[in-house]
Amino acid sequence: MTKGVPPYSKEGGFPWVDPSALNHSTICSRVRMRPLFTIVALIPTLAWANAEGVNPKATDLFDIGGIPVSNSILTTWILAAVIIIAIRVLVGTPKIIPSKGQALVESMASGLREALEPIVGKSMIGKVFPTLCGFFIFILLMNWSGLLPGVGTIKYQGEHGWLEAIRPATSDLNTTLALSIISFAAWTYFVLRYAGFKVLIFDLFGNKADKKEIGFPMWIMLSFIFLGVGGIEVVSIAFRLISLSFRLYGNVFGGENLIHSLGGIAPYVVPAVAGLLEVLVGLIQAFVFTLLSAVYIGLICNHEGGHAEDEHAH
Repeated sequence: MTKGVPPYSKEGGFPWVDPSALNHSTICSRVRMRPLFTIVALIPTLAWANAEGVNPKATDLFDIGGIPVSNSILTTWILAAVIIIAIRVLVGTPKIIPSKGQALVESMASGLREALEPIVGKSMIGKVFPTLCGFFIFILLMNWSGLLPGVGTIKYQGEHGWLEAIRPATSDLNTTLALSIISFAAWTYFVLRYAGFKVLIFDLFGNKADKKEIGFPMWIMLSFIFLGVGGIEVVSIAFRLISLSFRLYGNVFGGENLIHSLGGIAPYVVPAVAGLLEVLVGLIQAFVFTLLSAVYIGLICNHEGGHAEDEHAH
């Protein structure tokens, strides 16, 4: 027995240990220390992986006439050239009996057209489809460009160190904002050109109630309500620029950083799984952007077609 240490007894245990201190909270707090220690130990790894993520700001590569050209713009030019060359090679001169490449392009275009036609209407699909199809193909390839070898990894020595020469265009907020502006401009053109200013104003602020069914006093009260709802709708239309651009940018930019972070923590296997997920996310986001642009156009331009079909049915 060690000198100066009281003996152990079955009744009292060790005299220097307070049994009341060994309660449930004390035991649980000691058990929780292990996961906390594990998280603390992983902080350097997570920080290192995060440091290798995508830079939120695009890098300016060179100037043309005083206008800077960033790495995202360069990616846009490269993929635009790839789209043009690929279509020319696959389709060539369109023929009545299509070749394999022409049949492939026509089948994909037909599938997208069939998905969008119920939204914009039969009378409008031929007018808006080239714009909507361009949105889908361009955004899809831009989203998938981050998975190509060399994108995000090809770098050059600049004044401030190594800089990315190529990056996914849709991971740059300037690109997604430009796409949103084009979508908004297209919506304005198609609505004013094929529906008219009066239809737009009535759709936003007009009283849709039947005066004969509800009476004139109630119709007047509803007019003020529709006027207020129209003001809210105008604000929501203005915010489409923000919602379209930030939705696309957030998903692509977040996916790029996720792959970079997982590559730093667990190389090869985990980033490959995340890459497969990004293929699906890129497809969904391209279709969502195209679908919302079609919905915005169809909400105004597809009214008359719907009414005509209803009258024909009756």
